[in-house]
Amino acid sequence: MNPGPDPLAARVVARLRDLGDTLSTSESLTGGLVAAAITSVPGASEAFLGGVVAYATPLKARLSGVPAPLLEEHGAISEQAVAEMAAGIGSVTGTDWAVATSGVAGPAEQEGHPPGTVWVAVWGPGVATAALHRFEGDRASVRSQAVEAALSLLLVNLPPGETSARP
Repeated sequence: MNPGPDPLAARVVARLRDLGDTLSTSESLTGGLVAAAITSVPGASEAFLGGVVAYATPLKARLSGVPAPLLEEHGAISEQAVAEMAAGIGSVTGTDWAVATSGVAGPAEQEGHPPGTVWVAVWGPGVATAALHRFEGDRASVRSQAVEAALSLLLVNLPPGETSARP
């Protein structure tokens, strides 16, 4: 049974469509869940071009354009890495906006960060921002909260205006 489109994703897609803007994603701990939330919305193809799941650290450099020295210095779970993931995928895909996620879903810590440590980033016209979150719960809960955080960060950074009632 399909629960239907994610309501937050539907708001994001509607706003992007109203703006005539496009979106891409670069995901690590969310494993494609941000893209799945976006593509659950009918008509998402008008705004969503695609994305990558760069789960392994070396793929963050190869697919999302994160400089390897940056990963060596700051690690994959850092503000610098997630910001570069967003900017990199935005540049590679030629989208107006990009969202990136990186962090630790659990159960074990990674790079000295405890489970629940999540970075999300948004890149777009005049926008390059990242936010750190510390989520509670099991692996699935952390990943779900990361998707909501990523979509929320994107929505608050999109230019204001009336959003159509289209789903």
